[in-house]
Amino acid sequence: MEKPIQLQSIRRPTAPPPADPPLSRLAILFAAPHRPMFLAGVVQMILAFAPWAWELLARTGLTSGPVWPWPPAWVHGLWAAYGTFPFFIFGFLMTAMPRWQGLPDTPGSAARRPWLLLCGGWLIFDAGLLVALPAVLATGLALVLTGWALAARLLFPVAFKPGAPRLHPGTAWCALGAGGLGLVAWIVFAVDGAPLAARIGLTIGVWWLLAPIFMVVSHRMIPFFSSSALPRYEVVRPDWTLRVLVGASFAHGALAMVDAGAWAWPADLLAAGTAFWLSWRWQLRRSFEVRLLAMLHLGFLWLGVAWLLSGVQSLLHLAGIEALGLAPLHALAVGYFATMTLAMASRVTLGHSGRPLVADRLTWLLALGLHAVATVRVLADLLPVGQPVLLAIAGLGWLAVFIPWAVRLVPLYLTRRADGKPG
Repeated sequence: MEKPIQLQSIRRPTAPPPADPPLSRLAILFAAPHRPMFLAGVVQMILAFAPWAWELLARTGLTSGPVWPWPPAWVHGLWAAYGTFPFFIFGFLMTAMPRWQGLPDTPGSAARRPWLLLCGGWLIFDAGLLVALPAVLATGLALVLTGWALAARLLFPVAFKPGAPRLHPGTAWCALGAGGLGLVAWIVFAVDGAPLAARIGLTIGVWWLLAPIFMVVSHRMIPFFSSSALPRYEVVRPDWTLRVLVGASFAHGALAMVDAGAWAWPADLLAAGTAFWLSWRWQLRRSFEVRLLAMLHLGFLWLGVAWLLSGVQSLLHLAGIEALGLAPLHALAVGYFATMTLAMASRVTLGHSGRPLVADRLTWLLALGLHAVATVRVLADLLPVGQPVLLAIAGLGWLAVFIPWAVRLVPLYLTRRADGKPG
C-alpha cells in the first residue's frame, strides 16, 4: 500500500526589512546645528569678500570699482565681524558648548529659526547696499539682530548651567551679548548716519566679540586636541592666561571707542607675552607631527604677532610717529581669525561628517596659502611702496583660498555622515 504523499510546506524567503527612507537635503542640512551655520559661513567667505577684492583691484587703477552707499572699509568690517565669522561661531558653540557642560547635543532643528533670520537679514542688507536705501539696510540688520538674539537665547542656559564651569562658555556668551550691542550701533548708523555709531560697531565687532570668542575657543580646544593627537602631551591651560587675554581685548576696545587706543600698549604687550608663552607651552614645534593640529597652532601664533604689533604701534603713536597702519588689525583678523576659522571648521566638519581627522594635501596647502595671504596683507602696511598691488594680491588670494575650500566642504553639509551615525 502506497504511503500518502505528505505535502511539505514551502518556506518563502523572508523579505528584507524596509530601508530607511532617504532624507531630503533640507533634513540632512538641519541634522546638526553646525551644518547650516557652517554652510552659510563658507558661502559668506566668498560672497562678502568678492566685492572687497573688486574694490582693492580697482585701487590699482586696472578697473573701475563697485559703488558703495557707505564707506567701503566700513561695509567690509561689518560683513566680516558680524556677517561671516559669526556663522562659524554659532555653529561651533551650538555643537561644542553642550559637551563642555555635560549636556545633550543641541538638535539641528534648534538652529533653523536663528539661521533663517540671520541669512534673510544679510540678504536684505545686501539688497539695501544695491539700492542705497537706509530703511532697507536697517531692516536687514534688525533681522540679523533678531536671529542673533534667538541664537544667544538658545545658548544661555547652556553657558550658565548651574554648577558647571563658566569661564569658557560664560565668556563666549558675554562676547555674543556684546556683539548684539554692536549690531544695535550699526542699526543706529543705518538710520541716522552717525559716524560714532559705526566706529563703536566696528570696535565692538573686533575687540569685544570676535577676539574674546576666538581666544576662548583656542584656550579650550588647542590643548585638548593636542593631548588627543600627541603622545605624552602635558595640557597647560591656566585660567589666568585667558583672563589676561580677554581683559586686554576689553580694555583695548574700550580705549579705542573713546579715541584713546594709543594708551592700550600696556594691555597689548601683556597680552602679546601671554599669547607667545601659550604657543610655547602648547608645543607649537610638535604640532607639525599632525597637520590638522598644526593648522590650529599656526593660527594661534598670529595672536601674539597681532598683540605685539598693536603694542608697538601704540608706543610709536605716543612718540609722535604714525606707523604700521592697519597691519596690527589684519594680523588679528586675517592672520588669527581667518586661519583659525579654516582650521577649526575643517576639523569639526571632518569629525562630524564621520570622516578621518586628517588634513589632506589640498586642505594643508589652502591653510598655508591663507597664512601667505595674511603675511601679504600685513606687509602692505609695513612696506614703503607697492601698497595697492599688495592689497589686491591679498584680496584675490583670499578668494583663491576660500573658493576651493567651499567646493570641498559645501557638499559635506548636504550629505549624510559617512559612518551612518545621526548628525
